[in-house]
Amino acid sequence: MPTKPETAATSTAARQNRIGMVVGLDIAPVRAPARPPASLAGGANAVPVEPVLARASTVDGAPPPPQRGRAALSNASGRFENENRSQEDDGWDLPEDLPPLRTQVTRENAKTIVTRNDSPDISFDRSINPYRGCEHGCVYCFARPTHAYLGLSPGLDFETRLFAKTNAASLLERELSAPGYAAKTIAIGTNTDPYQPIERNERVMRKVLEVLARTNHPVAIVTKSALVLRDLDILAPMAKKGLAKVALSVTTLDPVLARKIEPRASSPERRLDAIRRLAEANVPTAVMVAPIIPAINDAEIEAILASAQAMGARDAGYVLLRLPLEVRELFAEWLRAHYPGKLKHVLSLLRASREGKLYDSRFGARMTGSGPYAWMIGRRFEAAAARLGLGRSRVPLRSDLFRPPARPGEQLRLL
Repeated sequence: MPTKPETAATSTAARQNRIGMVVGLDIAPVRAPARPPASLAGGANAVPVEPVLARASTVDGAPPPPQRGRAALSNASGRFENENRSQEDDGWDLPEDLPPLRTQVTRENAKTIVTRNDSPDISFDRSINPYRGCEHGCVYCFARPTHAYLGLSPGLDFETRLFAKTNAASLLERELSAPGYAAKTIAIGTNTDPYQPIERNERVMRKVLEVLARTNHPVAIVTKSALVLRDLDILAPMAKKGLAKVALSVTTLDPVLARKIEPRASSPERRLDAIRRLAEANVPTAVMVAPIIPAINDAEIEAILASAQAMGARDAGYVLLRLPLEVRELFAEWLRAHYPGKLKHVLSLLRASREGKLYDSRFGARMTGSGPYAWMIGRRFEAAAARLGLGRSRVPLRSDLFRPPARPGEQLRLL
């Protein structure tokens, strides 16, 4: 490891581009992970524990029992609620298992569908989320806190009480036909997964893709699901025109860990096979090693990249584990249940990478972290990606082919 912080800045732009590439355009370079400030010279263990995690990591007794097919262990009230709902032991130690929680889908008519952002550390300025909540149930999902805006829990509610935007395709046509609309890559899958299990029946994503294909609008997709292969008949022709690319997020190659941490996402083997089949169809394909979790999956970086490259991935990115708001306590509960001996070590490494906190929301720091551990993760990722030839050639998606849909009452354009 270099002894000077300046050395850590090597290839900063390259690393940040790998983080942002999955959804399109170039992004502004930010600082590379550097040494912790002098105030942390006592080491990560000298940093006071955040109260919310102190509670999660020191509660007496065993953590709540896992629900079958679910990653979150609890369903505490959201941060905006007047009441605090939590699970309590009533003293009846009954041997039978609880019935599995069923997924409830509410079909809603959204008011708008294209979301805009001006974040300087991501590579897109617009996105679409076909669903609210996600049945994949990844315990680390940074989108969980959004369920609190619905009066629901970011815990089990986020995995089981889902909302499908059934009018997404018609809204998209309306927004793309607005006077003055300028086409740029639309990112899909950056919040909740568009190919989560309920998509098989709801087909919201499929209809959105049909609109994008019909208007020659560029799209970049991020998913953990092999269900994306269902839409190869749309994606392959779009890719041939330079209008589509797909990134598969592969958190681990260990099916046992995958089942614990993201219970309803496609298995690692199926995700790698999806990369292969997308690549064979000439769809530009990338792999996201995300999130990288200290002492849980960080040893797999090189193996994941090598496996994805062997299947045809052209590019790669990574994100260090993010724990905003309620996700911190949910993740700590999960650690207590599945890896109790690693809980303190994992949280210590996260604090060492977030300037003493468990999450740092600052632009440029939230994706990669800072400090020696984060620096080491960045160097390992860069070295492996370079050795495998990932990211050597990138073809930007085209916006010049865009043809806006006809507005209601407007005559069809002459061919």
